[in-house]
Amino acid sequence: MTNTASGTMDLGKLVSETRNPATMTLDTLSTLDMVTLFNDEDRKVPQAIALVLPQIAHAIDSAADALKCGGRLIYLGAGTSGRLGVLDASECPPTFGVPAELVVGLIAGGPGALLKAVEGAEDSFTLGEEDLKANQLTAKDCVVGLAASGRTPYVIGALRYAKSIGCITVAISCNPDSPISHESDIAISPVVGPEALTGSTRMKSGTAQKLVLNMISTGAMVKLGKVYQNLMVDVKATNEKLVDRACRIVSEATGISITQAKEVLSQTDFEVKPAILMVLSGVSAELAKASLERHQGYLRAALSAQ
Repeated sequence: MTNTASGTMDLGKLVSETRNPATMTLDTLSTLDMVTLFNDEDRKVPQAIALVLPQIAHAIDSAADALKCGGRLIYLGAGTSGRLGVLDASECPPTFGVPAELVVGLIAGGPGALLKAVEGAEDSFTLGEEDLKANQLTAKDCVVGLAASGRTPYVIGALRYAKSIGCITVAISCNPDSPISHESDIAISPVVGPEALTGSTRMKSGTAQKLVLNMISTGAMVKLGKVYQNLMVDVKATNEKLVDRACRIVSEATGISITQAKEVLSQTDFEVKPAILMVLSGVSAELAKASLERHQGYLRAALSAQ
């Protein structure tokens, strides 16, 4: 196996690690000039992502298929990449009403690495595999490996193991032809160029990875029927803000007032989908919930059947 495939690519030769000629005088700039330069660099991120949209769409479809078949979406990375995966996973339950174990975020070094770097954890080819085994990985799962450099051993080892047991695998990096891209079924590589601060991949590379993760999780949830029109109709009303959001969603979807929406929601334990179905179809809460169950939670399909 070549050095590139084994993850020992020379770090200094990576696009994400090279010096940016546009920011060589960064330490001499006024604050306004400095942030203007940061902003100019950040503009390159969506342009880079636009070039890999077909691969992102493929990843969304693959993740949705895995979830429909009883699998999970598992993010895995080290450092900033790992934290971004954990962040995206943690936001899925309140946003889409899914169980916490459906979208999982793993970071090299464990939960403690979210707040403080765990030295050496990302350099292990076996630790990623061990973390996946500890989470009882099955062939139904979709595993997404994140590494700005594309060469992190923790991610490489995890993707190899996931692929060996039949999982669909996705690699997200910010360097072309990266080692993790060779370990995955789907490679997503938005090349955002050298960072404004040399090697600080929490900047453009981190932003690119966050945008890609936003698309993957949101897109997969749309495919699972967690969205009606552009409304998050499976939101869990677990606090005052989310109760208000649930009311506004029902109001937007049906045209009734916020006060009326709250009254209807009180009959559905503040579940948004049956509340919308009740208003638009004139059925009871019990019948609305039964109809949604028959249609696997797809509100549009339940409405069409009325």
